[in-house]
Amino acid sequence: MIIQEVSPEASPVSILPDHHPQTWRAVISSSIGNALEWFDVLIYSAFAVTIAKLFFPTENQTVSLLITFATFGVSFFMRPLGAVILGAYSDRVGRKAALTLSILLMMIGTLMIAVMPTYASIGLWAPAGIVLARLIQGFSAGGEFGSSTAFLVEHAPHRRGFFSSWQVASQGLSILLAASFGAVLSSQLSPEQLQGWGWRLPFIFGLLIGPAGYYIRRNLEESPEFSATNATATPLRDILTFHKERLLIGTGSVIMATVSVYLVIYMPTYAVKQLGMTSAASFSATILAGAIMMFFSPLVGHLSDKYGRTPFMLASSILFVVMTYPLFSYLSVNPSFLNLLLVQGIIGILMTMYFASMPALLSDIFPVQTRGTGMSLCYNIAVMIFGGFAGMTITWLIAATGNKLAVTFYVIAGAILSVIATLAARHRLRLR
Repeated sequence: MIIQEVSPEASPVSILPDHHPQTWRAVISSSIGNALEWFDVLIYSAFAVTIAKLFFPTENQTVSLLITFATFGVSFFMRPLGAVILGAYSDRVGRKAALTLSILLMMIGTLMIAVMPTYASIGLWAPAGIVLARLIQGFSAGGEFGSSTAFLVEHAPHRRGFFSSWQVASQGLSILLAASFGAVLSSQLSPEQLQGWGWRLPFIFGLLIGPAGYYIRRNLEESPEFSATNATATPLRDILTFHKERLLIGTGSVIMATVSVYLVIYMPTYAVKQLGMTSAASFSATILAGAIMMFFSPLVGHLSDKYGRTPFMLASSILFVVMTYPLFSYLSVNPSFLNLLLVQGIIGILMTMYFASMPALLSDIFPVQTRGTGMSLCYNIAVMIFGGFAGMTITWLIAATGNKLAVTFYVIAGAILSVIATLAARHRLRLR
């Protein structure tokens, strides 16, 4: 069955109100689940140095850190599988069912990490358990973004940019919380306390978020636009048969969002290992990027409804190409807290310009019948390739070249690919 792309004016959305009565409840439920997903991802990366010592000990600290980031990246191989299964599930059964299942799986993975004994206690079972927990989290996260974003835009189809941007705002909140935990724990606990029990506290905090999100999602109504549409029984086949170009363009449009977020996530490790700064200072600077993302995403989303998604995405990508090398060059020569704050602030602004516009563009790319699967696949293919192994890739690039500025090669390459994808969305798919 060929699914034709239709304009908002001609689709079932036109008979629906601009704002469904439970729109803000949908925002809260989607944001809680998305925040939980990203908080768990960020905490693992934020405490990578500590986790490396406890679960992947080797005589070489760089090798230990590489193994930790590799374990972080392995879970991302599960994301496309989660995207296919949970995304298709949301297109066949409904957004609500997929969102409820994804948050339950995320809580299971988080619990496993929070209580996992270390390598010193149970040997190889410890890293194996961490890997299993990360795989479960990766599968869960694979279906979270597409299903929750579809759920949001289908409650307010005429303000897709504004309401889908709350997904990005919730990720900013996660960055802020993860960095705050890192700053407080690093400054208030001794290294022995941090390695003994302190690193577990943020994972326990993440578990406290889960039940509230699960309860809210269980009691939501299905999205009105999905309810007004005849669901397809084969969303994955429809995409691979009729929407391959859309899938490719959508995947490319996610790259810069992924690269910029994981750059912010990696910065505390970079500041400590390459610039010789303290953990507390590096985490404190990251709080700024998270705050910018949290508070300004809805504004960017609102503006994207008025002026289009692609202008913000193109401007951000081009500025990343032009500014990344000079910024990091300046920071490497002058590694002070204020300069790190400046760099993280600029990255936060550019990241928000791009990322807050991107979810609405993805929702514009796919018709409602395949939207959950399509967005999940685009998002998670890009995240798997450019996000999951970002820390390991950057660490390896710096070690292989002996150049602290090698981190910029990764960012600039991602930005160039995103410029190409955004231009394709604009001229091939006629999206603004």
